[in-house]
Parts: sequence; structure tokens; C-alpha cells
Amino acid sequence: MSIVCITGSAGLVGSEATRFFAGLGFDVIGIDNNMRKEFFGEEASTEWQRQRLEQDLKGHYKHYNVDIRNKDEIFSIFRKYSHDLKLIIHTAAQPSHDWAVKDPFTDFGVNANGTLNLLEATRQFSPNAVFIFTSTNKVYGDTPNHLPLEEREHRWEINPSHTYHTGIREDMSIDQTLHSLFGASKVAADILVQEYGRYFSMNTACFRGGCLTGPNHSGTQLHGFLAYLMKCTVTETPYTIYGYKGKQVRDNIHSADLINVFYEFYKAPRIGEVYNIGGGRFSNCSMLEGITICERITQKKLNWKYSEQNRIGDHIWWVSDCNKFAQHYPQWKQKYNVEGILQEIYEFNVERWSVELEK
Repeated sequence: MSIVCITGSAGLVGSEATRFFAGLGFDVIGIDNNMRKEFFGEEASTEWQRQRLEQDLKGHYKHYNVDIRNKDEIFSIFRKYSHDLKLIIHTAAQPSHDWAVKDPFTDFGVNANGTLNLLEATRQFSPNAVFIFTSTNKVYGDTPNHLPLEEREHRWEINPSHTYHTGIREDMSIDQTLHSLFGASKVAADILVQEYGRYFSMNTACFRGGCLTGPNHSGTQLHGFLAYLMKCTVTETPYTIYGYKGKQVRDNIHSADLINVFYEFYKAPRIGEVYNIGGGRFSNCSMLEGITICERITQKKLNWKYSEQNRIGDHIWWVSDCNKFAQHYPQWKQKYNVEGILQEIYEFNVERWSVELEK
């Protein structure tokens, strides 16, 4: 029996991974206690996704309503499935640098201590399994904001002659920078995943994502840029842009493209690897560009306002250079650009959001 364990299994990336690997014939163990609702409120709840997974996948999906900070319960799960566990995909997190300031202990407990629990459980009970961690570009802190950026009509952009014009590589330093508390807790987890790989010769990888997105995202103001932007456009909910003239740039990778990244790594794993992964030059937009696309798709005007105060540690320009991963795994190709992502988010959610609007 081959089993995949997915933390945050009802979230954006977790649910996509659950369906993907169940579709390949794996049994999936999902660990998710819907802390996203605790972090961001009822609109961010992933309960609807958990119910869909249990209904659609039936015998191939077993859900555990467990907090990854609970070492005893995590160890109990791993002890039960032991060597049948072939792959661990760790997506559970406190994902917002704004929220982390409100409760640093919970943020660090979930992101760092929870990751340690999972790594040690893997080492003790499933040492040959592949361990994939969804890290973040926030491990680089605000270093990207010191790049020589040029202001264009609708976006900030980097000079074509700069070494990072194709995107930011893994050689950017993570030291001497403002990370935010969220960034710091993810750095701790990131380094742990690398160290368990190198020190114990485990097949581990950190994927430092830009904006991870897709139709399964329970987008909210503090997390889930494209999904929340589209939701606000559809439901006529006021939206606020924070700083940088609305020209800040994000690359966006569809969760399906990301899961294919994970699958390629699973088939040919490496020890203690680190990859920047995101939409890259293939899929990126500024806030203003994203609004224009949403308005075009929905045929509605977004009700938005501008605040001069940017979020602390927020990136002005982030585009991932995915070439390291592409060189290691040349079979991987991206399918979705920003426009395709937003179109799918709209088509998948417009009916559900319209029902919410009527209540």
C-alpha cells in the first residue's frame, strides 16, 4: 500500500495535491484542523473543501482533524502508517505576515514547531519517504525591495540588464533583512527541512513560492491575492491597495502547476534541495493589472481605494526564477498564466459567491 500524507489537505495546495495523488491511485491521509478559519474568519473556512474531498474521494481519503503542533497525535498517525508512507506534502501554515504580529507564539508554533514535529515523525517512522515543504519567498525578507526598480505606467519593473531580470534566484541572501515575524518562522522551518535532508540523508525539498493560487483558494483580505481580488470584484466588496502606487508585482502559480512540480520531485527526489517556484516571467501581474483583468472577465468595476501605507516587509517586485528546478526536471512545464488563472477562479466560484451575496 502506498500512502501520501498531506498537511493542510483542505487548503488551496493541499486539496489540489489530495485530488491529484488520489487520482493516481494513492491513498491520502489528510491532516487539517481548519485553522484558516481561526486566522481569517468564516469566509476563509476550508470546511466546504474538506466535505468535497470526503464525498468525492471516499475510500481513498482519510481525514484527521489534528493540529500539527500536537506532537503526540502527529507521531501516532505516522506510527500507524509507518513505511507505507511514501510522500509527505507539508502545506499547513499560518500564511500571513500581517496576522503573525497579533500572535507570534501561534505563528511560530504552527510554522516552525509544527514542521519540526512532521520532520521528526518522518525520520523516526518513514525515513525513506519524500518530504516536500511549501516554503515562501518571504524567507528573503525585504531584500528584493533594494533591487534597482524602474517605475512604468502600470507596474514596477527591473532593468533588462540586471542579473535578476529573468527572476530572482536561490542565490539571493536571506540575511540582514526585514523578514516580518511570519518570514522568520518560515525561515526556521525552511532551514529545518534542509538540515533534516543533509544531516539525516532524507529526501527533502523546500519550494519557496511566490503567490500560490487557484480556484480552490478560500481567499481573504490578509491572504490569497488573486482569489480575493476576484471575489471582491464579483461581490462588489470594497478592496484596498496598500502602497507602492498599486504597481507592486507578484508572480502567480496555479496550484495544479505546483502539484506537477511536487510530482516530478517525488519521482526523482534529491536531498535537502531548495527551489524558488512561482509563475515567473510566464505568469505575473501588478495590482493594477490584476484589477483590469478581473474587471474584464466579470464585466464589473471593482470598488477599490488606495492607502499610502504599504504592508511591512511587503515586496515591491517579485518574479521567481524557476530555471534551477526546470534544469533538474525538464519534463515540467507551466500551463496557467494570470489571465487563465483568474478566468478559472471566476468560473469555479461565481455561483457560490453569488449565493453568499444574496444571504
